Amino acid sequence: MKVIEIKNVTFTYRGNNEPSLLNINFEVEKGEFILLTGPSGCGKSTLCRLFNGLIPHFYGGKLEGEVIVLDMNVKDTPTYELARHVGMVFQDPENQLFLSNVEKEIAFGLENLGLPRREIQRRVKEVIEYMGLENIKDKAPYELSGGQQQKVAIASVLAMQPEILVLDEPTANLDPYSSLDLLNIVTRLNKELKMTVIIVEHKLEMLLDKVSRLMLMNKGRIVLDKAPQEAVLNSKIKIVGVPKIIEVYEQLKGTGYDLGKPPLSPEDFVNTIRKMVDTHG
Repeated sequence: MKVIEIKNVTFTYRGNNEPSLLNINFEVEKGEFILLTGPSGCGKSTLCRLFNGLIPHFYGGKLEGEVIVLDMNVKDTPTYELARHVGMVFQDPENQLFLSNVEKEIAFGLENLGLPRREIQRRVKEVIEYMGLENIKDKAPYELSGGQQQKVAIASVLAMQPEILVLDEPTANLDPYSSLDLLNIVTRLNKELKMTVIIVEHKLEMLLDKVSRLMLMNKGRIVLDKAPQEAVLNSKIKIVGVPKIIEVYEQLKGTGYDLGKPPLSPEDFVNTIRKMVDTHG
């Protein structure tokens, strides 16, 4: 089942001469986990703004082509309606969190939907338990670490029960441990809740073994769209930097050590080496 269809889309921000998106075409199936990457300024954030209607309803400009999300034409659908179905998490959670405590943050969107109080309480409790936020539910957002703030931002979106989750560089301001913790949570949402996830990230090694598809953008275009193991061997991936494990894989292959399929994580690489040692031991 298709949940997103992008057809011949070109978008130019008001006041700009050059388009930020140029002839974009792709489809997203329900339950996919897509890693969207590319150099700064290539159009990733602009593309994400299409999914929940921020473009064209909030950011002005010229939008050509069609954007269909869950059978809704984005041009004709108000953002508040799209927000019921597409959850958006930005790289700076402080821009999304502004109430006095975590529990109220999670309830805020539900209150705006006009849901009954009992349903709001049920959903808030459910999400707090699922995200493991029991110990911080009474704390103010400014008292939390960056990783905790991002978890709360995701929880507030998750309470809305969206079909699609879009994250725009959610680990940009996080340390490696917090980044991995957050990405594991997002992976769990995809696997357990069958939620369609599109994540903008540069930390490829943390995600390659988790996603079903890698899309690479450059200069407003999608220049690569493949399964991770195919994508990492494509020369175009050099635009964002080849993961170290792939560099080592290529070097070993060049010296006669064939590891088979390219490893998608450090753990995968270690396990492959162990098997090779055991086999030739």
